[in-house]
Amino acid sequence: MELFFFVKWDFMKILIALPVYNEEKQLSKNVNKLCSFLEKSLPYSFQIVIADNNSTDGTSKIGKDLEKSYKNIKYLYLPKKGKGLAIKQAWQNKDFDIYSFMDIDLSTDLSAFPILINKIVKEDYDVAIGSRLSKESKVKRGFKRTFVSKSYNLLLKLFFNVSFPDAQCGFKAIKRSVFEQLSPEIKNDGFFFDTELLLLAEKKYNFKICSVPVNWADDTTSTVHIGKTIKEDLSGLWRMYWYLRKNKR
Repeated sequence: MELFFFVKWDFMKILIALPVYNEEKQLSKNVNKLCSFLEKSLPYSFQIVIADNNSTDGTSKIGKDLEKSYKNIKYLYLPKKGKGLAIKQAWQNKDFDIYSFMDIDLSTDLSAFPILINKIVKEDYDVAIGSRLSKESKVKRGFKRTFVSKSYNLLLKLFFNVSFPDAQCGFKAIKRSVFEQLSPEIKNDGFFFDTELLLLAEKKYNFKICSVPVNWADDTTSTVHIGKTIKEDLSGLWRMYWYLRKNKR
């Protein structure tokens, strides 16, 4: 009879940012689910940072309670809104080797997370991202969001010739040293943060980016304003197009 032991390796430490805004209905349930999964499936030390973007509901109390209940959960309150801002602030702890983030709705199947991290740890990629647009991905989402996502990523292909298929999936990891190099140049504090990070990493600094196919189910309760996000993204793409043209290495 063979015996298998699951050991947490302290030589590699992972920080997972969860940007949240008014998530009292799902915060406790999904953080508990995430913690349980990571304890069983991730062979590295980890810390979860709940980055609260000035929530006005019960998110703050729930976040503080979770921090008290788990030794590897930290609650961080931010007086301003912005997904990118929340992630950047959560990624300030230099005790960790790899920074990552995911959406609190856990739309992306967690089974892909250890794969994402091992692309960096074992295969030495600089950035690893989840992709809903790979052939192997299994995705459940409405026509409108699918059309917007595919159109946006087509624009990235046409104007920037990027290698990655999906810039917007909220499921990413990066070496701390790489983020520290990119951070001073990342201007966006909102939803364009993901794309700006990837464009700088690949088109200016030639860092290695790996895409991992994911299983993904749309969150029908999402409060993200699609029209406002599209406007922000298009403005960001225009800004980055000229920035990268002027700052080629």
